[in-house]
Amino acid sequence: MSEFKKLTDQLFVSAQLSLDDIQAAKAAGFKTIINNRPNNESDDQPDGAEIENAVRNAGLAYYHQPVVSGQITDENVDGFGQLLSSVEGPTLAFCRTGTRCTFLWALSQAAHEELPELANKAASAGYDLSGLMPRLLQRKA
Repeated sequence: MSEFKKLTDQLFVSAQLSLDDIQAAKAAGFKTIINNRPNNESDDQPDGAEIENAVRNAGLAYYHQPVVSGQITDENVDGFGQLLSSVEGPTLAFCRTGTRCTFLWALSQAAHEELPELANKAASAGYDLSGLMPRLLQRKA
């Protein structure tokens, strides 16, 4: 089972969810699930339509915002930020390892939060933002 890692009270991230993880997410109180993986990103990845159907059948909101690993665009970041501000939380976002979701969140919040605070929240969840700092500083300006 995937581990749900807390970034904020309203946002948690996870590695790839399995179909079994959907019921665990519902039981944990999540209202929305965001999938940041492109379909067919890897051979071991569950089918995106199956994940979506399981999420919707569990009564949760589902959003697919595919983002290519290592190629996060400003459009991706802005879309993620808009999504977070419009969905019912708490929200669980997932990708292959949770890093991409964490980066999207940090970049989307850089203009609103202090960078050390973002870095601390990410570190508490097991993610390192140090390589992202130049881009976070650009988003801060």
